[in-house]
Amino acid sequence: MTTTTLTPVNAQGAPAAAASYSHAMKANNLVFVSGQVPLTADNKMLEGSIAEKAEQVITNIKTILAASNSALDRVVKCNIFLADINNFAEFNTVYAKHFHDHKPARSCVAVAALPLNADLEMEVIAVENDN
Repeated sequence: MTTTTLTPVNAQGAPAAAASYSHAMKANNLVFVSGQVPLTADNKMLEGSIAEKAEQVITNIKTILAASNSALDRVVKCNIFLADINNFAEFNTVYAKHFHDHKPARSCVAVAALPLNADLEMEVIAVENDN
């Protein structure tokens, strides 16, 4: 019988959790990153275009992955939530900059509303680095 080790991750440099959750949870060598909205490291909602907000969300995810011994090129699944599906193409332009050679499985859906009135939320599942 194999025992699964669960390790919460709270990353310095990422916005504080807006509720009762960890930035990520590691289960053995998998990293489950909680949904990230375009909050800056000082917990201010980023204003601007969907492209700017997508960059902030991906920056937050990169920070959390680094604290979890992982990185964007170790992501196996992305879930993206948009408050307006008309922002899909603009979001996808930014996403493709970060996931161009490495293309994880993904889904992208439109939702009625997101926490903190955000336009965008993204969560990922990754594996730890092999070191």
